[in-house]
Amino acid sequence: MAQEEAAARTEKVIRIQRVFINLLDTYSSGNIGKFLSNCVVGASLEEITEEEEEEDENKPTLLEASSAKLKEGTFQIVGTLSTPESHWPNFAVETYSAISREDLLMRLLECDVIIYNITESHQQVEEAIWAVSALNEEVSHFEKRKVFILVSTVMTWARSRPLDPDDTEVPFTEEEYRRRRNHPNFLDHINAEKMVLKFGKNAKKFATYVVAAGLQYGVEGGILHTFFKIAWLGEVPALPVFGDGTNVIPAIHVLDLAGVIQNIIDHVPKLHYLVAVDESVQTLEDIVKCISKNTGPGKVQKLPKENAFLTKDLTQECLDHLLVNLRMEALFVKENFNIRWVAQTGFVENINNILKEYKQSRGLLPIKICILGPPAVGKSSIAEELAKYYKLHHIKLKDVIAEAIAKLESIVAPKERAEGEEEAGEEEVEENVEDAQELLEGIRESMEQNAGRLEDQYIIRFMKEKLKSMPCRNQGYILDGYPKTYDQAKDLFTHEDEEEEEEIRGKMFPFDKLIIPEFVCALDASDEFLKERVINLPESIVSGTHYSQDLFLRALSDYRDINTEDETVFNYFDEIEIHPIHIDVGKLEDAQNRLAVKQLIKEIGEPRNYGLTDEEKAEEERKAAEERLAREAAEEAEREHNEAVEMAERIARWDAWNKQLEEVKREERELLEAQSIPLRNYLMTYVMPTLMQGLNECCKVRPDDPVDFLAEYLFKNNPEMQ
Repeated sequence: MAQEEAAARTEKVIRIQRVFINLLDTYSSGNIGKFLSNCVVGASLEEITEEEEEEDENKPTLLEASSAKLKEGTFQIVGTLSTPESHWPNFAVETYSAISREDLLMRLLECDVIIYNITESHQQVEEAIWAVSALNEEVSHFEKRKVFILVSTVMTWARSRPLDPDDTEVPFTEEEYRRRRNHPNFLDHINAEKMVLKFGKNAKKFATYVVAAGLQYGVEGGILHTFFKIAWLGEVPALPVFGDGTNVIPAIHVLDLAGVIQNIIDHVPKLHYLVAVDESVQTLEDIVKCISKNTGPGKVQKLPKENAFLTKDLTQECLDHLLVNLRMEALFVKENFNIRWVAQTGFVENINNILKEYKQSRGLLPIKICILGPPAVGKSSIAEELAKYYKLHHIKLKDVIAEAIAKLESIVAPKERAEGEEEAGEEEVEENVEDAQELLEGIRESMEQNAGRLEDQYIIRFMKEKLKSMPCRNQGYILDGYPKTYDQAKDLFTHEDEEEEEEIRGKMFPFDKLIIPEFVCALDASDEFLKERVINLPESIVSGTHYSQDLFLRALSDYRDINTEDETVFNYFDEIEIHPIHIDVGKLEDAQNRLAVKQLIKEIGEPRNYGLTDEEKAEEERKAAEERLAREAAEEAEREHNEAVEMAERIARWDAWNKQLEEVKREERELLEAQSIPLRNYLMTYVMPTLMQGLNECCKVRPDDPVDFLAEYLFKNNPEMQ
């Protein structure tokens, strides 16, 4: 027994395989890595039974599986990242970024399987060639066989000549790989394929494989993500089909591609060139129509191929894949491998599952909110803020009715369709026109009989159509002030097939999960608060609305009457376990309702839609940088202005001080002059004549010491002494 356990442990150790995959932070390599990290080594060697297939249908998705701990005996995934800042995938044992070729080769030599995926990054082609060449030089030092897999693309077959010139629908298979002709933009790819096949001569030591993968879709979306996003956002009336759309695109679900790679690792087949495509024969138009129908406007519009270059999210490599016209069949894969197919029959046949995993992987879940409360409580203003924050559709009863009537009128009197837009059959159009005409007449009659008001049956119908529209199903909605009563709520949210059934009040009854709100916000305030709010509204806002005194008081009274009974609209939501979020707006004392919005955002949580694209992030960063520079420039200008003003004031003060100083000096001079007049007169009268005589005498005598002589002369001839 102990020997058997030891043997089992030894077998497990031997079967653990270390797999290297380049650029684990990209779409294709990342999903292949996730898939393999949950695959037990050698599992594909066993035949798949019917019971296992049923279990696979109920097994957790790849997203759920990847978050779990690594299973025992699964592939150990290591690999490179595109940038050091990239997030480390949780399924990887080790990741490397910005390392030298010497260090990378040491990491590759530690692995049993080396996978180089060149389907997403042109720059990786050169590294893949280097890797297979460097490994081939080390073959003599391999302790056991290594497997090298190059994941290439069917674009290396894009210009291949038809097998039968008279029948262009005959598909290519792996057997004709020597006859393949590449698309001009994929010359490096076919050279890499040839190099990899060349180094696989010694298959016992170093087995090399090339996998020509079709257009990859699934999970986050791949190349088709652009079409999914355009459709989901609902900003265009029709999805674009570039060219005539009749080109056949070989495609494969990215997880099925991972299954092919798993089988190559386990089987190590003798055939070294394999094609990985699903069994479908679908055109670009088929794929785009399918996306449009299931998550978009339901229409497509054919545009010139040149218009494709105007789409920012589509690179040249993506466009080449979308515009290729090629029929291929993965004959060897279908006959020899055991793959648990995700989408064997192709994209269109499996759109529901593909769409489900796409929304799950990107967190695209609709947020459905219903805001109710008395008039003037702030429903519309709060709804507008929430719609802006969560990017939801703000649904108001008046707008829905107007939109529905306008739509019926456009059907009755149809306009010319845009060129290239898909058209419906004539019989279907005629039926729609007759139905629309009949409905319009019923609406007009109802409004005439009810003083311009529409009956609930029509309102419920229009509301249901609006809530079931693709935009509301994708992003979600904010229902503003409707339904008002228990019966309206029940009629609106109950399944149409079960409306006639009698339900027992107080018990759980069926409702339409597709349109039922996830959050119900019950706003309220005292009558005095609401009256005060309406009184303080500007006349420009009140004019022509139900906020005039009589209409408002009547509406407020009607609301209070409706919500004092046992069967209120809030009771309906309580019965189906959707408990309203109650907010007393009056107690918040916030005229702009900012606190109420903040409280609701806290209850509802984070947005569940697309984050910003790289371009949008760059644009936001650019705007932020511009604002920062503008702010810094304004601050600098203000500082310079303040300095200039201060300098001007300083100069003005200096000039004023100088002027004042000059004035003081002038006044001092005048004062001195005024004070010196008596002295000057005295000197001129008594001193200067004697001094002049003394000087004349000094000049005549020329004494040795003129100063003493002059002093003595003045002393002797002082007029006062005489």
